[in-house]
Amino acid sequence: MPSSTSILLKNGVALIHDSDNHVVPTKTDILIQNDRIAKIEKDIEPDAAEVIDCTDKIISPGFIDTHRHGWQTQLKGRHANELLLAYMVSGNAQACQFSAKDVFYGQLAGMLESIAAGTTTVVDHAHITVSPDHAKMGIAGAASSGIRSVYCYTPVMRIKSWNPLTYHDNPLEDWVMETFSNLASEGPWADGRITLGFAFDLFFLGAEVVKGIFAVAKKGGIQTITIHSAHGPQLGGGWPGGITQLLKEWDLLDEHILFSHSNNIDRADADLIRQTNAHISSTPSTELQMAMGRPACFDASFLDGKSAGLQDHASLGIDCHSYISASIIGEARIGLQNARANFNEYYLQQGKTTAGLPDSLSVEAAFNLATVKGAEAARMEKDIGRIAEGFKADLAIFDALSPALVAAAQHDPIAAIILHSSPADIDTVIVDGKVRKQNGRLVDTAVEEQAQETVGKANLSWVDVAKELVGSRGRMQAEIDTIDFEEATATLKKVFHVDESVFVAT
Repeated sequence: MPSSTSILLKNGVALIHDSDNHVVPTKTDILIQNDRIAKIEKDIEPDAAEVIDCTDKIISPGFIDTHRHGWQTQLKGRHANELLLAYMVSGNAQACQFSAKDVFYGQLAGMLESIAAGTTTVVDHAHITVSPDHAKMGIAGAASSGIRSVYCYTPVMRIKSWNPLTYHDNPLEDWVMETFSNLASEGPWADGRITLGFAFDLFFLGAEVVKGIFAVAKKGGIQTITIHSAHGPQLGGGWPGGITQLLKEWDLLDEHILFSHSNNIDRADADLIRQTNAHISSTPSTELQMAMGRPACFDASFLDGKSAGLQDHASLGIDCHSYISASIIGEARIGLQNARANFNEYYLQQGKTTAGLPDSLSVEAAFNLATVKGAEAARMEKDIGRIAEGFKADLAIFDALSPALVAAAQHDPIAAIILHSSPADIDTVIVDGKVRKQNGRLVDTAVEEQAQETVGKANLSWVDVAKELVGSRGRMQAEIDTIDFEEATATLKKVFHVDESVFVAT
């Protein structure tokens, strides 16, 4: 990894947002000093800076993932044909199989996959709090990767046994919030790249308990509290009346709240989110597969009025990279095309069509969900999400001459990225002023000091990480193979009060 504290990007086309969040492709140089963009103009003299030639390159803001379960790498491949209820057993519940070391490697690999795809910031709903060490190794994995992350500590329902599936009685044993408070006093980590957030879904504990937990979180200086908001029949229809209304009733809905999903919300809930300046994270791939409803990130999907969109307060997330690849641009693409399909279908059902697409369904709108809108949702809009002097040097640099991008990149760089690109087209990724992907390959990672004893190494190449993942996955799979999934699913249906009559034969 380059040791220079100054990097000069020469002769690239930078995607620069104007004051109205329109993207202006601009041929320019960019000078990075330490962790920030120091200067944007043509013909900057390099002086002592390391020079990266960006001729025939597109320089984009790094992408922002606002909903992720970063630990789940070893579970990849098993959810290809599953809906949400099945995932809760085969994915979410398998946190109990992970040792603290497994969490380190799962988290590290998940974040490295994101970096390879141009993502520079992740809001991580880290529901892997099986023990204090699991949380600490999750943070260490994120820090070691080089990514910027809000690591949202999560109290969870911990599994006690399988066959039959049982849970520990108390999800808030003393160590749970004690560990949170200790971490809050220790952070941030990795020179400020990793900050502590909070995630919570255990609203069945009641108003007074939940209010107390939120008070502890805010006392710890937490700026982001993320919450699952899912209303589909797969998990019993969600909280009666909706989680948005519940938070309002308990006086907990404010600008710190980041809902994930929020499919099928009505206009009253959408208005509440806007009024309190809360935000949502849409994860199109998992939402479309898991029978969760239309992604709420494009308003034009909801012309029929059956539910509401929240494009002005929306962002994009991956959710489970055990389901799909960790490309935020991939999510922008599938979300955009799905919304275009919904928009067109609304008129086709009436025997009509339109002369074109609205601006809200443009490639620029999708690009903004991956950049400036993600920064707003993560409450970092003054530091990340755009290329501007004084902002963090978080950048993804695309090869405009790659087989996928050539011609498109020269005509419309935004269209090239949203509709034509893949992670293979990303030549360089810079996070916090440090190169993390170079010449199309991830650079080696330095293991955070607190994890070195667990890991047994101070530095790791991607090959090292991949070999550990294969062994880790194999050990866990041997345990998973002993589970009675039919019994576990039946138990979970009871836990979520799922109405069996909603399921139809396929």
